[in-house]
Amino acid sequence: MKLILGMGLTGLSVARFFKSQPVSYQVADSRQSPPLLDTFIAEGLAEDCQLGSWRENLLEGVEEIIVSPGIAMSEEIVIWAKEKNIPLVGDIELFSRYANAPIIGISGSNGKSTVTQLVGEMGLASGKNTAICGNIGIPVMDVLADDVDLYVVELSSYQLDYTNSLDLLAGLVLNITPDHLDRYPNFEAYIASKISLYPYCQNKVINLDEDATSEIVWDCCFGLDKSNQECEFRVETERGVTTFFSKSEVLFSSEDLKIVGKHNMSNVLAALTLGHLAGLSNKAMTQAASDFKGLPHRLEWVVNMDGVDFFNDSKSTNAISTITAINALSESYPSLVLIAGGIAKKEDYSAMFELIGEKAEAVVFIGEAAESFALSITGCVVEIAQSMEQALSIAKCYASSGAILLSPACASFDMYDDFNARGEDFKRLLSQ
Repeated sequence: MKLILGMGLTGLSVARFFKSQPVSYQVADSRQSPPLLDTFIAEGLAEDCQLGSWRENLLEGVEEIIVSPGIAMSEEIVIWAKEKNIPLVGDIELFSRYANAPIIGISGSNGKSTVTQLVGEMGLASGKNTAICGNIGIPVMDVLADDVDLYVVELSSYQLDYTNSLDLLAGLVLNITPDHLDRYPNFEAYIASKISLYPYCQNKVINLDEDATSEIVWDCCFGLDKSNQECEFRVETERGVTTFFSKSEVLFSSEDLKIVGKHNMSNVLAALTLGHLAGLSNKAMTQAASDFKGLPHRLEWVVNMDGVDFFNDSKSTNAISTITAINALSESYPSLVLIAGGIAKKEDYSAMFELIGEKAEAVVFIGEAAESFALSITGCVVEIAQSMEQALSIAKCYASSGAILLSPACASFDMYDDFNARGEDFKRLLSQ
């Protein structure tokens, strides 16, 4: 008997897969009314189901547990399972057992979704039936198919925590900055979770600009600031224009791209390197990079209104990501108004506060962290709003030109279900 812990999207995808095999299983969730409960029932996936607080007798007769990534390793049910030596795996490991095509795995604190999507689109442009999946939003078990040529999988640290066996053609940890410290005891534990990806890789790819992976014995590398002759792809920047090379061959420049910012130039280098390892042609990758518009809620241009460009960066839920967004737009806009705030994470925001004071014309804070964040800013106008609508109204007062950027640096759960809902609300208000 298999046990599926967690009745979210991951648990649903695993239950659907087990039913199709068929494999005997039961499902459980610590919540009395999981949001997807009706779907489980409608599809006949909850015939053996336990809801509410974890109980140890749930483990009786269980030979393997598939754990959803949202369930921390510190939860009682996980501890009980370890004491009973019941194997714990995530959907990523389960997926790897059945996948018949090469897998590229991408992790990192920031930018991993962008790189995952871009590598996937490069694969599609090369004529490969490419599945883009994982933490990016599509569960891996939902895309398993015999006709897939290439899997491009975004991997979170939570998913890696429950992975013990995985076969990757190539893997990359793009960068590591403090995040999820409410789940990990310290930053070192978070780093260890991220770099646990590398033992599963046939080709270990590292970012030479990332110190946390500098000790990895790598097979391929890239670097925006650091580079060496062994890099298959490199860049040269002159007068604000970044040119991309494959060895000595010019591919394209930043002026040919629709995405902006130094961080995105690094993301493109990462995608080119991974795509090359998957056998994709430079021609197809160049075309895909030129066509790529970026992902929703990730420094997404929304509209120009009265001479002001509005950007939705709701996915930025930590300080480093917001710092990256501010720096990216500051390269192009002489005036910038920031909307930020939400539920603060356990991280050092001081560098972000300093940058806001230096680069922003004004900042409008929302959410639970608004008052404490406001007290930390000097050098620019600081306002507090009670809603996104009010924040936009205030921001427009200070932005006669330039850009208005929503980049919260915080979680969204004080005001919204998730960062997607927050970003959609921002865009909805701008469409009225």
